[in-house]
Amino acid sequence: MTARKTTQSWDEFWTEASGGRTETIRGVEITVPTDIPLAMEQRMAELRESEDEESFAELIALLFGVDALSDWRSNGMGLRELKTVLAWGVAQADGQELTFQQAFELVQREEASAGKPAGPKGPNRAARRAQSKSTGGPSKRTSSASTSSARKTSRA
Repeated sequence: MTARKTTQSWDEFWTEASGGRTETIRGVEITVPTDIPLAMEQRMAELRESEDEESFAELIALLFGVDALSDWRSNGMGLRELKTVLAWGVAQADGQELTFQQAFELVQREEASAGKPAGPKGPNRAARRAQSKSTGGPSKRTSSASTSSARKTSRA
């Protein structure tokens, strides 16, 4: 019995199986991610609170290719834009059909809940803590009824 010879490599098969759809983002044609790279989950958890654009470089390279970030930077992409593209790409890789608009709204909610810009919810936690709670006036006397202990009778 002879082994059946295949003419298609794994890479060719996977490109075909995953659809090979492309998008153009800031003038750069990328392949839409269809799977989350194994190394990515841990890095995402480590970088979740990061604001540094460079900390996203590894994630961008894993999802969109090594040159995507430098090309986007050259084409004028901003940090919020980068976060939006990353949110969109991760959703696509996870099998969710998230639109660019939905990804942008997700980024805005994340920023608001993390207290970045003070949005419609008002000042963030740090700003609220910085506000003085004192009115500057004297304290009110607490009544003795609320501060005294109840008199105990002895059991004889």
